[in-house]
Amino acid sequence: MSIHIVALGNEGDAFHQDNRPSGLIRTYLGRSPLVSGDESSLLLNAASTVARPVFTEYQASAFGNVKLVVHDCPVWDIFDSDWYTSRNLIGGADIIVIKYNVNDKFSFHEVKDNYIPVIKRALNSVPVIIAAVGTRQNEELPCTCPLCTSDRGSCVSTTEGIQLAKELGATYLELHSLDDFYIGKYFGGVLEYFMIQALNQKTSEKMKKRKMSNSFHGIRPPQLEQPEKMPVLKAEASHYNSDLNNLLFCCQCVDVVFYNPNLKEVVEAHKIVLCAVSHVFMLLFNVKSPTDIQDSSIIRTTQDLFAINRDTAFPGASQESSGNPPLRVIVKDAVFCSCLSDILRFIYSGAFQWEELEEDIRKKLKDSGDVSNVIEKVKCILKTPGKINCLRNCKTYQARKPLWFYNTSLKFFLNKPMLADVVFEIQGTTVPAHRAILVARCEVMAAMFNGNYMEAKSVLIPVYGVSKETFLSFLEYLYTDSCCPAGIFQAMCLLICAEMYQVSRLQHICELFIITQLQSMPSRELASMNLDIVDLLKKAKFHHSDCLSTWLLHFIATNYLIFSQKPEFQDLSVEERSFVEKHRWPSNMYLKQLAEYRKYIHSRKCRCLVM
Repeated sequence: MSIHIVALGNEGDAFHQDNRPSGLIRTYLGRSPLVSGDESSLLLNAASTVARPVFTEYQASAFGNVKLVVHDCPVWDIFDSDWYTSRNLIGGADIIVIKYNVNDKFSFHEVKDNYIPVIKRALNSVPVIIAAVGTRQNEELPCTCPLCTSDRGSCVSTTEGIQLAKELGATYLELHSLDDFYIGKYFGGVLEYFMIQALNQKTSEKMKKRKMSNSFHGIRPPQLEQPEKMPVLKAEASHYNSDLNNLLFCCQCVDVVFYNPNLKEVVEAHKIVLCAVSHVFMLLFNVKSPTDIQDSSIIRTTQDLFAINRDTAFPGASQESSGNPPLRVIVKDAVFCSCLSDILRFIYSGAFQWEELEEDIRKKLKDSGDVSNVIEKVKCILKTPGKINCLRNCKTYQARKPLWFYNTSLKFFLNKPMLADVVFEIQGTTVPAHRAILVARCEVMAAMFNGNYMEAKSVLIPVYGVSKETFLSFLEYLYTDSCCPAGIFQAMCLLICAEMYQVSRLQHICELFIITQLQSMPSRELASMNLDIVDLLKKAKFHHSDCLSTWLLHFIATNYLIFSQKPEFQDLSVEERSFVEKHRWPSNMYLKQLAEYRKYIHSRKCRCLVM
């Protein structure tokens, strides 16, 4: 089988002033690892090629046993001198390469005005590559005067090349130099892609002709059935916003209480949630200082709205727990305080449902001026330091994501001691955390911190059975509702941790990550990887990951020829082995039929239609 390439145009030699042969085609043929042929056998000079004197002819072998024939014509006058030969070569080409030098307008116009019309007439679904060779030097802008039609630029612009490629439906490449990158990887990669496409097309046509001309009525080649469809893993919807919203109503792990100007309790809340969406509360709870924030409007809003009361004579202070009582915050603005429960509900739900907040405030306040005043104060609370308050239009803001996703967010507090009220001890190191977030996001943590357990009263809690990296990834999911394992092993460790704390959605995320990683591996990588797939299956079963274990069984069966050669394949249980053998691909029946067909072909000394 052979591939015929026709190269037209003069790419020049602007970057080589010596007499070394540095043409695009010859350089590629001399450097490509897929092309074999030494310097003496590569070039058949036009003088010795009587049949086709118009073109310089190169011959080589590509992909091992495919004959590669390249005809190169750099000058239009020579091309036009033997029209019959030129037309036949273009008509029989599998790939056409058009080349010019970006610093030579003449070579570009020769291609555009002469070669292109000829190619358009002869082109019949043949791939075309346009190669702009060289680095532009002394490039000038063309004259824009409407009375001047001359092109003063000495270089061929990228726009001109792309426009030419669009006219032909060609692939446009810019090769700044004829080095290994531009020739071997860039130009060579595109050319080899089209070479493979041409080989596939020729093979397909050859197979069709052979089937039509095949007259014997013996055994037909067996048909390889498609492997069984893999089980579909359905992802669990996020309940991140509802978890944090429910925290406001359950009143667990409360560490701040708001009072009206008359010192009557209004609502309980959590510092960590408030600080996650507002720099005002960061300033109020000393998470950041005025120097850190450097925004006078935020500092003024904090001072005008809130005041912290640490007076021991405060009403009800004697009834508070002596351990770590909630912080008391006085809301100075009575009108704002009357709407505080609605505002906190708005903040806990993600601080983006502005229309609902405005409607709730209107129900409580009859005066439109008071409503506008309260809304403006909420906008000031949510303002980003140093930026103009962009929360002008509530309706346009309604469609945006919750503040957790784009503002300060809870990730700011992950593994940091600020506002932390619990410390986990793992592998000799400590990890600070916040009970409110853990209780809201994890039912096991909620039971642990609110039940009759040692952890409910302890600040330092030891953690066993997981590494620090895995536990930090687990906390990252609780704080941010997302995680990104480093690999399959890390994802499996995180899945085990999620099963230990009964966080089902995180389990599904880890399952999906493992499945995606395995599906993306080519067969060669599956055969050589060190990962024990059977051990992964047993861990998935042990930790009640039914979806992953079922998928892994199907995966082993679908890649039977790979995994059956691995030592760990023998560790499958009788039940698992039976399932794999039943659903294996390709099936035993197909392999038997293929062996019989091969035996028949060899006995008849025919050519196999399959192999």
